[in-house]
Amino acid sequence: MAVYTDISEDQLRAFLKPYGVGELLSYKGIAEGVENSNFAVHTRGGQFILTLYEKRVRREDLPYFLGLMEHLATKGISCPLPVRRADGEMLGELAGRPAAMVTFLEGIWMRRPTPVHCAGVGAGMAAMHLAGADFGIRRRNGLTLQDWRPLWKDCLDAHPAMEAGLADETEALLAHLERGWPGGLPEGNIHADLFPDNVFFLGDELSGIIDFYFACTDALAYDVAVALNAWCFERDHSFNITKGKALLDAYHAVRPLTAPEIEALPTLAAGAALRFMLTRLYDWVTTPEGSLVVKKDPDEYVRKMRFHQTIGSASEYGLDTALRATG
Repeated sequence: MAVYTDISEDQLRAFLKPYGVGELLSYKGIAEGVENSNFAVHTRGGQFILTLYEKRVRREDLPYFLGLMEHLATKGISCPLPVRRADGEMLGELAGRPAAMVTFLEGIWMRRPTPVHCAGVGAGMAAMHLAGADFGIRRRNGLTLQDWRPLWKDCLDAHPAMEAGLADETEALLAHLERGWPGGLPEGNIHADLFPDNVFFLGDELSGIIDFYFACTDALAYDVAVALNAWCFERDHSFNITKGKALLDAYHAVRPLTAPEIEALPTLAAGAALRFMLTRLYDWVTTPEGSLVVKKDPDEYVRKMRFHQTIGSASEYGLDTALRATG
């Protein structure tokens, strides 16, 4: 469920007036998503997505998120374009929440992505990284290495009877990453949450990238590592090297990875797996039953953490190391 704040028709009609999108014809809540309240809105002017930003999204970050989407859309990236009001602002308020409207994108997300879809994601992500290079606002990644140990401590404090093996394993991986986290890699604006439900397809063609509310300025290769975790494992948690090769080769063809990025990929992928394990674990152990926060099982990412620690080079993810790295 992703309608945490409900709205009335009268409230919505008043909200829409400054946007110049025409008469309201219909609207309905969207069940997918976990962070915000989302509505499909149909007016005389077209179809839109209305988002009410809930408490887990900081209001001061919204100009970055909305500005980045607008920048990417104007650069030809298929992503939602924020709708500006008559006063030029993109952000309004509805039902006591900050709110914004973006254009509607056709397509569906792939529950069972194929290597063709993985290639589309790789190429689309690389194009997004290039298009975002000259976006003028920066935002710190609030869930990077320096944030993981405090998050882990919060998990332990909330659940002191944590299974000993997992606790020892997490401590060891944290210490390993703190000693050897790659530095000096090319940075830019990344999505940081490029999971299948945030990418739309029409058939085999990528039709849109959505949900930029974890976007930030960080190592571009970290975004690649997040996508490897999200797209290239099967439901039995085994890594599909054919999907890995498709994603990495397609990315590399659009934005060639540097030699340091290629070398760092196993460490970045292990770190990305740890990040999602920790946030899922935190929600799992701190969120009361019946809460509106959607809890996801952290065990999936425990298994991915373990897998990445067995990887010696990016070739084991399927990257053709014969491809010439830059830098």
